[in-house]
Amino acid sequence: MTRDKAIGGLQHASGLTPAVTDAVILAGGRGERLRPLTQDRPKCMVEVNGMPILAYQLNWLRTHGVKRVVIACGYLHESIQSYFGASYLGLEISYAIENQPLGRGGALKAGFRKLGPTVNSVIAMNADNICDLPIGDLAEHHLSTGALITVVTTKLRSPYGIVDITEDGKISGFSEKPELPHFINCGIYLLKPEAIDRLPDKGDHEELTFPALAREGELAAYCSRALWRTVDTIKDLFELEADLRRGLNLGNCIAYTNLSPLAIP
Repeated sequence: MTRDKAIGGLQHASGLTPAVTDAVILAGGRGERLRPLTQDRPKCMVEVNGMPILAYQLNWLRTHGVKRVVIACGYLHESIQSYFGASYLGLEISYAIENQPLGRGGALKAGFRKLGPTVNSVIAMNADNICDLPIGDLAEHHLSTGALITVVTTKLRSPYGIVDITEDGKISGFSEKPELPHFINCGIYLLKPEAIDRLPDKGDHEELTFPALAREGELAAYCSRALWRTVDTIKDLFELEADLRRGLNLGNCIAYTNLSPLAIP
């Protein structure tokens, strides 16, 4: 089995596994903990080094072969539409706008419906993270498990330094924000088309859908070591911008601020 890098699919003896070409982004977050930056824009439009978080996500999707994106939005959605329009970097963009709060699960279902009939799996994600996950590897794993939905996970890193203490009460050492032996949900999923029937019309899919699928053996995990950063607070934003100034490599999620779409590789 070898990767077909040209289209982002997978090469099998029987042919190409269908590429992931459709995406739904959940962009309805108000970003209360990012105020005052979100007083006039939704959370996904907060800028990281001069570019909205959502711009990084769209470029990442584009470089991995995604062609169509539905942005599920509500709060101050006009700012998203005016910035990205119906096409961005060659992506076809449409909007599933909430007239009343649907919850993340309801918004995901509305975005799925906006895509229309599809035979391939759909990648969905929260709009507040920046990552460089290899979507082709995720698709391969999703196919191999046969699960209805695959959830991207990563190791939990302690937000604090850890003190190591011996049995007799002595401090033996310190660890600065180490990885812990637990996994967290990255808010990125790959869903088979039939998963739409299991999503709630209103409410949170992680509370109403995922526990039931886990009991049925229809929920898989993809354990990722790829770059993944979420922006929930002003502190998160400042730390990410500082890391970028120090040379953090965002790989395929780099936003091309000074290039036209035609100039982008």
